[in-house]
Amino acid sequence: MIGWYVHHHGWGHVTRMQAIRPHLDDEVTVFSSLPEPEHSAPGTTWVQLPSDSDAVLGPDGVLREARELGDVTAGGTLHWAPVGHPGHQARLAAIAEWVAIHPTSVFVVDVSVEVTMLARLLGVPTVAVAQPGDRTDAPHRLGYDLADRILAPWASGTIPAKALVGREDRVRPVGAISRYDGRARTDADDDVRRVLFLGLALDPLRLAQTVELLSADGWTVESAGAGMAGRVDDVWPLLCRATVVVSAAGQNSIADLAAADARAVVIAQERPFDEQEDMARVLAAHGLAQTVSADATPAEVVDSIRRAADTAPRWDVWQVAGAGARAAAAIEELAR
Repeated sequence: MIGWYVHHHGWGHVTRMQAIRPHLDDEVTVFSSLPEPEHSAPGTTWVQLPSDSDAVLGPDGVLREARELGDVTAGGTLHWAPVGHPGHQARLAAIAEWVAIHPTSVFVVDVSVEVTMLARLLGVPTVAVAQPGDRTDAPHRLGYDLADRILAPWASGTIPAKALVGREDRVRPVGAISRYDGRARTDADDDVRRVLFLGLALDPLRLAQTVELLSADGWTVESAGAGMAGRVDDVWPLLCRATVVVSAAGQNSIADLAAADARAVVIAQERPFDEQEDMARVLAAHGLAQTVSADATPAEVVDSIRRAADTAPRWDVWQVAGAGARAAAAIEELAR
């Protein structure tokens, strides 16, 4: 049995798990605050954990935020361990109880220093999933020190992960993991110039202004979760037929761009530890995408789209092909 913790921020962590899961032979139990996705692979059990950040009603009748209960970082050692929080206690207890009952070959943590520590204290081999950005703070270093394997979802030599220096013997760089790896392209059968806005790369006002400029220039504009339309479960056809894709710099979005061999404009969003800024710098250095700042004007975005349309990025350096299978092999290597 494999345990798997999925962080609840956004959908990237659960998407990555779903891309790796079909390549694992063992049964997998997933722990997350997120609700179970509509479609789970056979042999997958989903345990929805209580929130560890809700306000708590104290014995004095006062409702307090989790941060008001005490030092949530334990003196800077951890990222999030609210003092006396019932939800936090219940979620860790649920994981510990499950491990005590089910023989667990390995526990994958994507991502949480606290869950990595818990799993290792329970005597379970752990796989920590690394992320771009400056992860050299004490909690990240502790999590990587505790992990038996560190899964790096990028190609070797692409992401400059300073936090992994000195830990190379446990790091497994597997390439960028995309849910669309191996899927056949569905190219457009016309000569229409299309721009796809993927996710919330621009605020609504600048998005509307950019769309107006593009439409006046003869571009057809499509959207997947960018404000003009809701979330699209299957963006693959849109990615394939787009002349240029405008996207934020999240790991999963970039992996999907690579899988589609897309011409792209990437706009890094503000994230903890400068994760997306780090990713954008790497993409620019490898000539894989046009990058513009988060405060770029609509005219600047349109200019970058025109430049991107004339490029031919070599996405093979991102090593998407087979990355999910390589990640599964790294996990099973520890489980044996």
